[in-house]
Amino acid sequence: MLTSLYIALAITAVFGGVPNPEETKRMMDHLSDAEHYRNEHHNKQFDHDAFLGEDQAKTFDQLPPEESKRRLGIIVDKIDADHDGFVTLVELKDWIRYTQKRYIDEDVERHWKQHNPENSETVSWEAYRKTVYGFMDDMSPSELSSNSEGFAYRNLMKRDRRRWHYADGNQDDALNRTEFASFLHPEDHSGMRDVVVLETLEDIDKNNDGKVSLEEYIGDMYKPEDGESVDDEPDWVKQEREQFTGYRDTNKDGYMDETEVKDWIAPPEFDHAEAEARHLVFEADGDADEKLTKEEVLDKYDLFVGSQATDFGEALARHDEF
Repeated sequence: MLTSLYIALAITAVFGGVPNPEETKRMMDHLSDAEHYRNEHHNKQFDHDAFLGEDQAKTFDQLPPEESKRRLGIIVDKIDADHDGFVTLVELKDWIRYTQKRYIDEDVERHWKQHNPENSETVSWEAYRKTVYGFMDDMSPSELSSNSEGFAYRNLMKRDRRRWHYADGNQDDALNRTEFASFLHPEDHSGMRDVVVLETLEDIDKNNDGKVSLEEYIGDMYKPEDGESVDDEPDWVKQEREQFTGYRDTNKDGYMDETEVKDWIAPPEFDHAEAEARHLVFEADGDADEKLTKEEVLDKYDLFVGSQATDFGEALARHDEF
Protein backbone atom coordinates (compact mmCIF):
# COMPACT_ATOMS: atom_id res chain seq x y z
CA MET A 1 0.00 0.00 0.00
CA LEU A 2 2.81 2.38 0.88
CA THR A 3 4.39 1.93 -2.50
CA SER A 4 1.13 2.58 -4.30
CA LEU A 5 0.68 5.88 -2.51
CA TYR A 6 4.12 7.02 -3.58
CA ILE A 7 3.43 5.93 -7.13
CA ALA A 8 0.24 7.93 -7.26
CA LEU A 9 1.88 11.00 -5.80
CA ALA A 10 4.76 10.82 -8.22
CA ILE A 11 2.56 10.62 -11.28
CA THR A 12 0.09 13.38 -10.43
CA ALA A 13 2.50 16.28 -10.87
CA VAL A 14 3.96 16.49 -14.36
CA PHE A 15 2.51 15.11 -17.54
CA GLY A 16 3.43 15.46 -21.20
CA GLY A 17 0.96 18.19 -22.13
CA VAL A 18 -2.63 18.93 -21.25
CA PRO A 19 -4.36 15.94 -19.63
CA ASN A 20 -7.66 14.83 -21.04
CA PRO A 21 -10.69 14.25 -18.76
CA GLU A 22 -9.94 10.54 -18.44
CA GLU A 23 -6.38 11.26 -17.35
CA THR A 24 -7.58 13.89 -14.90
CA LYS A 25 -10.02 11.48 -13.32
CA ARG A 26 -7.31 8.87 -13.01
CA MET A 27 -4.96 11.33 -11.35
CA MET A 28 -7.63 12.57 -8.97
CA ASP A 29 -8.60 9.02 -8.09
CA HIS A 30 -5.13 7.83 -7.03
CA LEU A 31 -4.38 6.66 -10.57
CA SER A 32 -5.91 3.26 -10.00
CA ASP A 33 -8.42 1.63 -7.71
CA ALA A 34 -5.95 -1.23 -7.39
CA GLU A 35 -3.47 -1.17 -4.53
CA HIS A 36 0.09 -2.45 -4.66
CA TYR A 37 -0.02 -4.33 -1.39
CA ARG A 38 -2.90 -6.01 0.37
CA ASN A 39 -1.08 -7.47 3.37
CA GLU A 40 0.30 -10.72 1.94
CA HIS A 41 -1.38 -10.09 -1.42
CA HIS A 42 0.42 -8.35 -4.28
CA ASN A 43 -1.56 -6.78 -7.09
CA LYS A 44 0.50 -7.09 -10.27
CA GLN A 45 -2.00 -5.18 -12.37
CA PHE A 46 -1.41 -2.04 -10.31
CA ASP A 47 2.31 -2.33 -11.09
CA HIS A 48 1.51 -2.57 -14.80
CA ASP A 49 -0.89 0.37 -14.83
CA ALA A 50 1.12 2.63 -12.54
CA PHE A 51 4.53 2.46 -14.14
CA LEU A 52 3.73 1.48 -17.72
CA GLY A 53 0.48 3.32 -18.18
CA GLU A 54 -2.58 1.39 -19.24
CA ASP A 55 -1.83 1.50 -22.98
CA GLN A 56 1.76 0.31 -22.62
CA ALA A 57 0.70 -2.32 -20.10
CA LYS A 58 -1.81 -3.75 -22.57
CA THR A 59 0.89 -3.84 -25.24
CA PHE A 60 3.28 -5.64 -22.94
CA ASP A 61 0.63 -8.09 -21.84
CA GLN A 62 0.42 -9.24 -25.45
CA LEU A 63 3.96 -10.66 -25.31
CA PRO A 64 3.81 -14.45 -25.56
CA PRO A 65 4.75 -16.20 -22.30
CA GLU A 66 7.73 -17.84 -24.00
CA GLU A 67 9.16 -14.46 -25.03
CA SER A 68 8.49 -13.00 -21.58
CA LYS A 69 10.35 -15.88 -19.97
CA ARG A 70 13.25 -15.59 -22.39
CA ARG A 71 13.71 -11.91 -21.66
CA LEU A 72 13.25 -12.41 -17.94
CA GLY A 73 15.97 -15.08 -18.01
CA ILE A 74 18.41 -12.55 -19.48
CA ILE A 75 17.55 -10.12 -16.68
CA VAL A 76 18.07 -12.82 -14.03
CA ASP A 77 21.61 -13.32 -15.35
CA LYS A 78 22.23 -9.58 -14.92
CA ILE A 79 20.83 -9.53 -11.39
CA ASP A 80 23.12 -12.43 -10.40
CA ALA A 81 26.12 -10.13 -9.98
CA ASP A 82 28.57 -12.78 -8.75
CA HIS A 83 27.39 -15.33 -11.35
CA ASP A 84 26.99 -18.12 -8.82
CA GLY A 85 23.64 -19.22 -10.21
CA PHE A 86 21.56 -17.66 -7.43
CA VAL A 87 19.84 -14.32 -6.92
CA THR A 88 20.25 -13.23 -3.32
CA LEU A 89 18.17 -10.68 -1.43
CA VAL A 90 21.05 -8.18 -1.64
CA GLU A 91 21.46 -8.68 -5.41
CA LEU A 92 17.74 -8.28 -5.98
CA LYS A 93 17.59 -5.18 -3.78
CA ASP A 94 20.53 -3.62 -5.66
CA TRP A 95 18.87 -4.37 -8.99
CA ILE A 96 15.58 -2.83 -7.88
CA ARG A 97 17.40 0.31 -6.77
CA TYR A 98 19.14 0.42 -10.13
CA THR A 99 15.91 0.11 -12.10
CA GLN A 100 14.19 2.64 -9.87
CA LYS A 101 16.99 5.18 -10.38
CA ARG A 102 17.01 4.52 -14.12
CA TYR A 103 13.27 5.09 -14.36
CA ILE A 104 13.43 8.34 -12.42
CA ASP A 105 16.49 9.66 -14.30
CA GLU A 106 14.91 8.92 -17.68
CA ASP A 107 11.56 10.38 -16.63
CA VAL A 108 13.15 13.59 -15.34
CA GLU A 109 15.29 13.93 -18.48
CA ARG A 110 12.28 13.48 -20.76
CA HIS A 111 10.15 16.05 -18.97
CA TRP A 112 13.04 18.48 -18.50
CA LYS A 113 13.60 18.55 -22.26
CA GLN A 114 9.90 18.90 -22.92
CA HIS A 115 9.45 21.86 -20.59
CA ASN A 116 12.85 23.37 -21.34
CA PRO A 117 13.42 23.01 -25.10
CA GLU A 118 16.00 25.80 -25.14
CA ASN A 119 18.04 24.04 -22.44
CA SER A 120 18.03 27.02 -20.07
CA GLU A 121 19.41 26.79 -16.56
CA THR A 122 15.93 26.99 -15.07
CA VAL A 123 12.23 26.70 -15.91
CA SER A 124 9.96 29.37 -14.46
CA TRP A 125 6.61 28.59 -12.90
CA GLU A 126 4.85 30.83 -15.40
CA ALA A 127 6.42 28.98 -18.34
CA TYR A 128 5.41 25.65 -16.85
CA ARG A 129 1.91 26.89 -16.06
CA LYS A 130 1.36 28.16 -19.59
CA THR A 131 2.51 24.88 -21.09
CA VAL A 132 0.39 22.64 -18.88
CA TYR A 133 -2.52 24.81 -17.76
CA GLY A 134 -2.54 27.74 -20.18
CA PHE A 135 -5.75 26.51 -21.80
CA MET A 136 -7.55 27.42 -18.57
CA ASP A 137 -6.97 31.14 -19.24
CA ASP A 138 -9.80 31.03 -21.78
CA MET A 139 -12.24 29.20 -19.52
CA SER A 140 -15.29 30.98 -18.16
CA PRO A 141 -16.11 31.11 -14.43
CA SER A 142 -18.84 28.53 -14.96
CA GLU A 143 -16.35 26.17 -16.57
CA LEU A 144 -14.14 26.49 -13.50
CA SER A 145 -16.96 26.02 -11.02
CA SER A 146 -17.32 23.13 -8.63
CA ASN A 147 -17.97 19.67 -10.09
CA SER A 148 -16.72 20.72 -13.53
CA GLU A 149 -13.81 19.47 -15.57
CA GLY A 150 -12.18 22.89 -15.23
CA PHE A 151 -12.49 22.71 -11.46
CA ALA A 152 -10.51 19.47 -11.46
CA TYR A 153 -7.80 21.09 -13.59
CA ARG A 154 -7.71 24.07 -11.26
CA ASN A 155 -7.17 21.82 -8.26
CA LEU A 156 -4.36 20.02 -10.07
CA MET A 157 -2.73 23.36 -10.80
CA LYS A 158 -2.99 24.40 -7.15
CA ARG A 159 -1.33 21.16 -6.13
CA ASP A 160 1.46 21.66 -8.66
CA ARG A 161 1.92 25.24 -7.49
CA ARG A 162 2.40 24.18 -3.90
CA ARG A 163 4.73 21.34 -4.86
CA TRP A 164 6.71 23.78 -7.02
CA HIS A 165 7.15 26.03 -3.97
CA TYR A 166 8.46 23.13 -1.88
CA ALA A 167 10.92 22.14 -4.61
CA ASP A 168 12.15 25.70 -5.20
CA GLY A 169 15.16 25.78 -2.88
CA ASN A 170 16.17 29.42 -3.43
CA GLN A 171 12.57 30.63 -3.81
CA ASP A 172 13.16 32.39 -7.14
CA ASP A 173 10.00 30.82 -8.60
CA ALA A 174 12.07 28.90 -11.12
CA LEU A 175 13.43 25.37 -10.90
CA ASN A 176 16.81 24.12 -12.02
CA ARG A 177 17.11 20.51 -13.12
CA THR A 178 17.77 19.21 -9.61
CA GLU A 179 14.82 21.12 -8.19
CA PHE A 180 12.66 20.00 -11.10
CA ALA A 181 13.50 16.39 -10.25
CA SER A 182 12.25 17.03 -6.71
CA PHE A 183 9.06 18.51 -8.11
CA LEU A 184 8.46 15.62 -10.48
CA HIS A 185 9.41 12.85 -8.04
CA PRO A 186 8.92 14.16 -4.49
CA GLU A 187 8.80 10.60 -3.17
CA ASP A 188 12.50 10.29 -4.02
CA HIS A 189 13.64 13.41 -2.13
CA SER A 190 13.63 13.66 1.64
CA GLY A 191 13.12 17.43 1.55
CA MET A 192 9.76 16.89 -0.14
CA ARG A 193 8.43 14.57 2.54
CA ASP A 194 6.01 17.11 3.99
CA VAL A 195 4.30 17.85 0.68
CA VAL A 196 3.98 14.13 -0.05
CA VAL A 197 2.18 13.75 3.28
CA LEU A 198 -0.08 16.72 2.58
CA GLU A 199 -1.07 15.38 -0.83
CA THR A 200 -1.80 11.95 0.59
CA LEU A 201 -3.86 13.41 3.41
CA GLU A 202 -5.88 15.53 0.98
CA ASP A 203 -6.53 12.57 -1.31
CA ILE A 204 -7.86 10.34 1.46
CA ASP A 205 -9.61 13.00 3.57
CA LYS A 206 -12.88 13.10 1.66
CA ASN A 207 -14.74 15.44 4.04
CA ASN A 208 -11.82 17.91 4.23
CA ASP A 209 -11.64 18.03 8.01
CA GLY A 210 -7.84 17.69 8.02
CA LYS A 211 -7.70 14.13 9.31
CA VAL A 212 -8.38 10.58 8.14
CA SER A 213 -11.15 8.53 9.70
CA LEU A 214 -11.23 4.76 9.71
CA GLU A 215 -13.88 4.72 6.98
CA GLU A 216 -11.88 7.12 4.82
CA TYR A 217 -8.81 4.95 5.32
CA ILE A 218 -10.65 1.79 4.30
CA GLY A 219 -12.61 3.56 1.56
CA ASP A 220 -9.41 4.67 -0.14
CA MET A 221 -8.37 1.07 -0.74
CA TYR A 222 -11.59 -0.94 -0.86
CA LYS A 223 -14.96 -0.34 -2.50
CA PRO A 224 -17.64 -2.77 -1.20
CA GLU A 225 -20.19 -4.27 -3.50
CA ASP A 226 -23.78 -3.05 -3.29
CA GLY A 227 -25.44 -4.48 -0.21
CA GLU A 228 -22.18 -5.74 1.25
CA SER A 229 -21.77 -5.29 5.01
CA VAL A 230 -18.66 -5.10 7.17
CA ASP A 231 -19.09 -8.79 7.96
CA ASP A 232 -18.76 -9.57 4.24
CA GLU A 233 -15.43 -7.80 3.83
CA PRO A 234 -12.35 -9.81 2.80
CA ASP A 235 -9.96 -10.79 5.56
CA TRP A 236 -7.31 -8.34 4.39
CA VAL A 237 -9.78 -5.44 4.83
CA LYS A 238 -10.57 -6.59 8.37
CA GLN A 239 -6.83 -6.75 9.03
CA GLU A 240 -6.46 -3.19 7.73
CA ARG A 241 -9.15 -2.06 10.14
CA GLU A 242 -7.12 -3.63 12.95
CA GLN A 243 -3.98 -1.95 11.63
CA PHE A 244 -5.69 1.43 11.74
CA THR A 245 -7.00 1.12 15.28
CA GLY A 246 -4.00 -0.73 16.66
CA TYR A 247 -1.07 0.99 14.96
CA ARG A 248 -1.97 3.89 12.63
CA ASP A 249 -4.09 5.85 15.12
CA THR A 250 -1.39 6.19 17.75
CA ASN A 251 -3.24 8.65 19.99
CA LYS A 252 -6.44 6.57 19.82
CA ASP A 253 -8.75 9.44 18.93
CA GLY A 254 -10.31 7.57 16.02
CA TYR A 255 -8.44 9.48 13.32
CA MET A 256 -5.05 9.81 11.69
CA ASP A 257 -3.79 13.38 11.85
CA GLU A 258 -0.97 14.77 9.70
CA THR A 259 1.75 13.43 12.00
CA GLU A 260 0.22 9.96 12.04
CA VAL A 261 -0.15 9.99 8.26
CA LYS A 262 3.53 10.92 7.99
CA ASP A 263 4.52 8.04 10.26
CA TRP A 264 2.41 5.75 8.08
CA ILE A 265 3.47 6.65 4.54
CA ALA A 266 6.89 8.23 4.97
CA PRO A 267 8.82 6.60 7.80
CA PRO A 268 12.43 7.72 7.36
CA GLU A 269 13.81 4.24 7.95
CA PHE A 270 11.65 2.48 5.36
CA ASP A 271 13.56 0.93 2.44
CA HIS A 272 11.23 0.44 -0.52
CA ALA A 273 13.74 -1.59 -2.52
CA GLU A 274 14.35 -3.99 0.33
CA ALA A 275 10.63 -4.39 1.01
CA GLU A 276 9.96 -5.22 -2.64
CA ALA A 277 12.95 -7.59 -2.78
CA ARG A 278 11.83 -9.42 0.35
CA HIS A 279 8.34 -9.75 -1.07
CA LEU A 280 9.60 -11.24 -4.33
CA VAL A 281 11.93 -13.69 -2.58
CA PHE A 282 9.13 -14.75 -0.26
CA GLU A 283 6.78 -15.39 -3.17
CA ALA A 284 9.25 -17.20 -5.44
CA ASP A 285 11.58 -19.07 -3.06
CA GLY A 286 10.20 -22.58 -3.50
CA ASP A 287 12.80 -24.36 -1.37
CA ALA A 288 12.94 -21.63 1.31
CA ASP A 289 16.72 -21.20 1.10
CA GLU A 290 16.35 -17.38 0.94
CA LYS A 291 17.82 -17.13 -2.54
CA LEU A 292 16.40 -17.68 -6.00
CA THR A 293 17.50 -19.83 -8.89
CA LYS A 294 16.66 -18.82 -12.44
CA GLU A 295 14.14 -21.65 -12.51
CA GLU A 296 12.36 -20.31 -9.42
CA VAL A 297 12.14 -16.86 -10.99
CA LEU A 298 10.87 -18.19 -14.30
CA ASP A 299 8.28 -20.31 -12.51
CA LYS A 300 6.89 -17.01 -11.17
CA TYR A 301 7.50 -14.98 -14.30
CA ASP A 302 4.04 -13.39 -14.13
CA LEU A 303 4.94 -12.03 -10.70
CA PHE A 304 8.29 -10.64 -11.81
CA VAL A 305 7.16 -8.99 -15.02
CA GLY A 306 4.78 -6.93 -12.90
CA SER A 307 7.41 -6.06 -10.32
CA GLN A 308 9.96 -3.35 -9.80
CA ALA A 309 12.72 -5.87 -10.54
CA THR A 310 11.88 -5.49 -14.22
CA ASP A 311 11.06 -1.79 -13.93
CA PHE A 312 7.44 -2.97 -13.73
CA GLY A 313 7.65 -4.75 -17.06
CA GLU A 314 9.36 -1.96 -18.96
CA ALA A 315 12.75 -3.67 -18.83
CA LEU A 316 11.30 -6.59 -20.76
CA ALA A 317 10.18 -4.25 -23.53
CA ARG A 318 13.64 -2.70 -24.02
CA HIS A 319 14.78 -4.17 -27.31
CA ASP A 320 18.35 -2.91 -26.90
CA GLU A 321 18.84 -5.16 -23.86
CA PHE A 322 17.95 -8.39 -25.68
